[in-house]
Amino acid sequence: MSPDTWQHRPVRPGDPVRPAPRNTGSLLVDNIGELVTNDVGGEGGPLGIRRDAALLVEDGQVAWVGPARYAPAADRRIDAEGGTVLPGFVDSHAHLVFAGDRAAEFAARMAGEPYTGGGIRTTVGATRAASDDDLRATVRRLHGEAMRQGTTTIEIKSGYGLTVADEARSLRIAAEFTEDTTFLGAHVVPAEYADRPDDYVGLVCGPMLAAAAPHARWIDVFCERGAFDVDHARAILACGQAVGLGVRVHANQLGPGPGVQLGVELGAASVDHCTHLTDADIDALASHRVDCMCPEGLHTTTVATLLPGAEFSTRSPYPDARRLLDAGVTVALATDCNPGSSYTSSMPFCLALAVREMRMTPAEAVWAATAGGAAALRRTDVGRLARGARADLMILDAPSHLHLAYRPGVPLIRQVLHNGVPQCRP
Repeated sequence: MSPDTWQHRPVRPGDPVRPAPRNTGSLLVDNIGELVTNDVGGEGGPLGIRRDAALLVEDGQVAWVGPARYAPAADRRIDAEGGTVLPGFVDSHAHLVFAGDRAAEFAARMAGEPYTGGGIRTTVGATRAASDDDLRATVRRLHGEAMRQGTTTIEIKSGYGLTVADEARSLRIAAEFTEDTTFLGAHVVPAEYADRPDDYVGLVCGPMLAAAAPHARWIDVFCERGAFDVDHARAILACGQAVGLGVRVHANQLGPGPGVQLGVELGAASVDHCTHLTDADIDALASHRVDCMCPEGLHTTTVATLLPGAEFSTRSPYPDARRLLDAGVTVALATDCNPGSSYTSSMPFCLALAVREMRMTPAEAVWAATAGGAAALRRTDVGRLARGARADLMILDAPSHLHLAYRPGVPLIRQVLHNGVPQCRP
C-alpha cells in the first residue's frame, strides 16, 4: 500500500473505517496448519484456533474461513505450507515522527543513569529543525520495518514538535501512513515555556489543537511527574473531546499517579504504560471489562496497553500483566516505538518480553498484540480473521503461535498480507 493513499482526515471514534486499496479478484490462503482467528464467537478457545484450515479473501476482506478440504475456488492461491496464520499485529502506541536518535542516552542508561523522560526535549530540537521530507523518510522506514515484522495496523503520535506548526505537520505526515493518528502536543512542556506551564496548556488547548484536530483521530497527554499534572491533563483531554477526538493517556509509567483513573473517568480508549498501579487503579480498569469484540463493549472499555520495550530499554520494572489479567482487565501490547525509551518496531520482540517478563501466556500475549490492540483503538475490522474483517494477516514458518515467544529474535514471518495484498517478503 502506498502511504500517499492516506492524505486526508483520519477517522474519528464512531466513524466508519474507510477502505484501503485492494487487489481485485479472490485469493485463497490454504494448507494452513494452525489458523488463529480471534473469533470469540467460534470454537478453538480464546484465540479461535482452527487446524488444517483455509481462508478466502475477496475485495480486501475475509470472505470465508473453514476446513481446507471445503475451500472454495479462487482466482489466486497462497500455500501456507502447513505453517501458522495469524491476524496482523495491531500496534496501538508508536511515536514515529521524529528526527535524530538518542543512542548516547541509551548507552548512558545501560551504564547506570536513570530514565526521567527529559531526553524528549533533545528529540524536539532535532524534529523542529528537520524538513518534511526528512520526517517522512523516518516514518516510511519505521512503518516498513513494522510491516515486515507482521504489523498491519499502527497508531502514530505527534509530540516531538510542540509548536503549532510542527504539531500540525507531524500529524499531516503521520496521516499519510495510518488512519490512527494521535495529537500529543502535551508530551512535555517545551523549554521556552518551562517557567510558564499554564501558558503552554493554553496554547495546546487553543491554537495548537485547532491546527492539529483536522489531522487527528485521538488526543493524548503524558500525565506524569515532570510532564503534566492531573488538572492540566484533564483540561487538555476535555478540550480534545469537545472537538471530537478520542482520548488516550500516557499513565503511571514513572511512578504511581492519577493518570489511569483519569483515563477511566474520561472514558479513554486506552491508558498506556501502567507500570506502577495501585489496587484502586486496577479496580477502576476492571470495572470497564469487556468479554467480546462487539462495538458496544469496545466503546465502553478502557484498555491497559503495556509497553515492555520501554522497560527493556530503561531497565525499569515491568508492568504486572498477570495481576491485570487476573482482575479481568482488557490488556493490549504495543511497541512504544520512539527514539529515546523504546527504539523498536518489533511486535514479536514485545510479545516475547510479555511472556518472559510479564507472566503472560503465549496465547494471552498473541491476543493482546492483535485483538487487544484493536480494542485499544476501538476497531472491530482488524485484529481478527473472521468473515467481514480486513484481510490483514501473517504467515509464520512455524507450526504454532507458541513459536513467537518460544523462538525470540528468529525471523519466523514468511509473508504479510495487508488488505488482502501481499507485501514485500521480510
